[in-house]
Amino acid sequence: MSSRCALLLEILLALFFPPLGVCLRYGCCTVEFFICLLLTLLGFLPGIIYALYAIVLVNPDRDDYRGRYYVLA
Repeated sequence: MSSRCALLLEILLALFFPPLGVCLRYGCCTVEFFICLLLTLLGFLPGIIYALYAIVLVNPDRDDYRGRYYVLA
């Protein structure tokens, strides 16, 4: 589980540039990052909404989390 300061930094970055906040949480070559990047390019507000969802509600520390998704690199 990440610290409160790191979580606050990721949320603030997600408000100004959504893919950067997701990149800090999950890495740059993950499905979450590319979904956020695509949504941000299509419209800034959907990118922010997805970034906040991915940062706050999805827990990457669970054991079964990575089994359902693919890492692109």
